[in-house]
Amino acid sequence: MGRAAQNRRDEIVRLATTTGLASVEELSAQLGVTASTIRRDLAHLKAAGLLARTYGGAMAVVTHPEASLRQRVGEAFEAKRAIAAWAAAQIRPGETILLDAGSTTGALAHELRHAADLTIATTGLNALQELVGATGVHVECLGGTLRQVSQGFVGPLAEAALSRMTFDRVFLGADGVTADDGICEASLQQTRMKELMMARSRHVYLLVHAAKLGRRPFHAWARMPETWTLVTDATATAEAVEPFKAQGVHVVAVPPNRPPDRPSDRPSDRPSDRLSDRPSDGHSAG
Repeated sequence: MGRAAQNRRDEIVRLATTTGLASVEELSAQLGVTASTIRRDLAHLKAAGLLARTYGGAMAVVTHPEASLRQRVGEAFEAKRAIAAWAAAQIRPGETILLDAGSTTGALAHELRHAADLTIATTGLNALQELVGATGVHVECLGGTLRQVSQGFVGPLAEAALSRMTFDRVFLGADGVTADDGICEASLQQTRMKELMMARSRHVYLLVHAAKLGRRPFHAWARMPETWTLVTDATATAEAVEPFKAQGVHVVAVPPNRPPDRPSDRPSDRPSDRLSDRPSDGHSAG
C-alpha cells in the first residue's frame, strides 16, 4: 500500500473519531478521491478493526472518550480566558445569571469573583469553588446528582431547583456544537439539563473554543432556541462559523487580550421570543 493510501485511511479514521460519523460522499469530496476508492478504504479499515461500517459510511469503533474536567481545564487555556473575559463584560449589576458546569464557565466564574450586586446560580462544582469568598455575589447551588467526570450536577433534584428560578443570562459549555443539531454531550441527562437552562433564561450564550465547532463526539443533543449567541475564539475559521451565521446565530470570535465590549455595545442583548412574557428581573419565579 502506498503512502498516499495510508495517509488517506489515517485521515478517515481521524474524521470518524472526531465527528462521530463519516459518509462515503463526504469523505470522497473532502479527500478528493472517488466513492469506490473510499468504499475500498472503509472495507480495509473495517477488516483491521479500526472502523465499523454503517449505511452509507462508517463510524469509529470506540466512542470518543469524555474528557474529565481536570483534563479540559488545560486545553485552549488562553482562548477560554479571553472568552470568559468577554462574557463577564456582558453582565450588568443586579442581574441573575446561570452558569453551566465546565472549564470555560469556570473561567467565567473566576472573572466574576469581584463583582458586586450579582446573583449567580450554577450546576458546576468548579464555579462554586471559584465563588467561595466572593462577598458581592449571592450564590445559588443547583444541587442534584454529581457527574464525577464533568463535576456538574444533573438529574431530577437539579431540574426541580432550576424550575423555581428564571435568569437574565445563561452561559453554557459543550463537548461539541453544530448549526443543525445544537449542543453535543456525553449523556442525555446533560442535554436535558441544558435545554431546561436555556428555557429558563432570557439571553443564551454558548462559550466554546474553536476546536469544538462542528464536533459531534457523542450522540446526545440539546436543541438551541431561536435566538442565541455563539462565543468562540479568533482561531475559528470562516468555514467553521458560516453554518451558524447562515441560521441567524450571533457569532462572536474573541481575539486574545482584547478589551471586551461593554453591554451597551453588543447587538446580541435582545430578549428571546420564547421569554417575552416572562418578568424581566430574572429572579425567583416563586
